[in-house]
Amino acid sequence: MKYINLGKNGPLISTIGFGAWGISGRDWGTTDDKKSKRAIHEALDNGVNFIDTADTYGFGHSEELIAGVLDERGRKDEVIIATKAGNNFYPYLGKEYDSTPANPDYSKKHLIFAAEQSLKRLKVDALDILQLHSPSIELLENDEPWEALQILKDQGKIKLAGLSVQSFKETEHASLLDKHHDILDVLQVRYNMLEREAEKVLFPKAMEYGTGIIVRIPILFGLLAGKFTRESRFGDNDHRRINLSTEKLDKYLTQLEAINPFFETHKEYTMAQLALGFTISHPACSVAIPGGKTPEQVIENIAASDIDIPFEDYRQV
Repeated sequence: MKYINLGKNGPLISTIGFGAWGISGRDWGTTDDKKSKRAIHEALDNGVNFIDTADTYGFGHSEELIAGVLDERGRKDEVIIATKAGNNFYPYLGKEYDSTPANPDYSKKHLIFAAEQSLKRLKVDALDILQLHSPSIELLENDEPWEALQILKDQGKIKLAGLSVQSFKETEHASLLDKHHDILDVLQVRYNMLEREAEKVLFPKAMEYGTGIIVRIPILFGLLAGKFTRESRFGDNDHRRINLSTEKLDKYLTQLEAINPFFETHKEYTMAQLALGFTISHPACSVAIPGGKTPEQVIENIAASDIDIPFEDYRQV
């Protein structure tokens, strides 16, 4: 496992992390808590020291699973946990739902409340990283989200602050970084072999400011692992029925066909490993956070840390 500092202010972290949305018990189809906990243990046993989650993943269940594993292992200070807030799911607690409903709420009051609830679920005195969870550009024009992050830092309830970007808007998000780089220690960005907009302006800007980059969706919901065909379909409780709809699958698979020769010339690695290796080969990127619902998936992902294909070679794809 290779390690790198998460931006200029962050700790030393593994270049492959553990994305904990898939273990939440919702939005990814059926999950098994025992297998999920074994997957986390497998990751930590093999050098992973960075876990990304969110309060809304399973309405807190993902955070609780992580806390349970760390209770079993002890030495919580050796694992960096990045969580998120900004979607108010609390009115839905105890109710049935197919896909996660939540009301965007980036008010100062809610963000401080949400951070305090995450502290309780994770059983820690301070959150390593708290990220604003996929707010729109318009919501970020309000001062309250930024004031909340600063208050939480000043109170010692969070160590680092960040922003997780949902739909990528190159110019707007680069401008946000210009304006708020003093509070934003990290950015979480959607980036993979088929979605590379961040390379143009945002990554150079992040490198200029020393902002750590966390790569989300590095395997494109499993598509870059070669899992799906144009006939693939997903259940009602699986977010991919929207994010990999029939139309999107067709578009992505057409793009994937164009880069298949690259995968064929590197048969010593799996498609998923090469996709992960691509993301962390970019000098702006600190860590990729693939999901892993089983120990076997985790082991496959971790091996990508040791791929030595330079970014310039990947760029030729």
